[in-house]
Amino acid sequence: MDLDLRKVRYFVAVAEELHFGRAAERLHIAQPVLSRQIRALEDELKTRLFSRDRRATALTPAGEQLLADARPLLAAAEATRRRLARAARGTETFTIGFMPGLIVTGAVRELSRRHPRLGVEVVRTGWDDQIEVIHDGRVDVGYVRLPVDRRGLEVRDLFTEPRVAVLPAGHPLADRDALRVSDLAGERLLQDPAAVPEWPVSGVEPPPSIRTVEEKLEHVAAGHGVVVLPLSTATFYSRPGIARAEVSGLGPSAVCLAWDAARPSRLIEEFAAIAAEHGTV
Repeated sequence: MDLDLRKVRYFVAVAEELHFGRAAERLHIAQPVLSRQIRALEDELKTRLFSRDRRATALTPAGEQLLADARPLLAAAEATRRRLARAARGTETFTIGFMPGLIVTGAVRELSRRHPRLGVEVVRTGWDDQIEVIHDGRVDVGYVRLPVDRRGLEVRDLFTEPRVAVLPAGHPLADRDALRVSDLAGERLLQDPAAVPEWPVSGVEPPPSIRTVEEKLEHVAAGHGVVVLPLSTATFYSRPGIARAEVSGLGPSAVCLAWDAARPSRLIEEFAAIAAEHGTV
């Protein structure tokens, strides 16, 4: 039996929403059509993917397994579509993703110098998509900041750099020569706590709408809390209304180069060597 990727996409939408109505709106199809497609997928797989009653929709163990497998499957299919589209245009390109604060100019120029007919492109990524763009083929390699999910990736260490706390200008702690993580225990962290495992537990989750560095710094400047950033990022985004402070007890930010482990190539290996030689800052 072959998996129908369209049905798998429908399944993922329902699995993420756990609501057929919302999933149908997201997919821009009628809810009865979506329900029929999910039933057809369950029939083809000969297993129930969802348990449903009048009040809730939940994944069965089989559904949880399919969701874990479906995301990389769909990402690989999208990556194949992108590579085919580039090949059809008849131009060879190499796309590099990079996180905020990282300057990759030296490595990009060197690759272009070695391969003058190669179209070298760059894509700015963020914490929420730095790995996604590799899996779905938007980039060939990505400069990523750890921690990341390494499944399906080849990851090469490049360098580490200090992390600093960014506070509102005029904050009582901003002028101190030395801070410890414990000094910030009463502050609200405006980012995913998983990104700062050393942070004292405050019990306050960051607003889900805060995603980009620019948005985080706007909230810091407004006095809503603090963020922890790699030094290069904090330096690159220096602006009025904020101050940065060195904090002992914060581990460094590790920068790596990552690519799809299933797509080894001499060009990727060559760029990995260039990146290791040039660094980024």
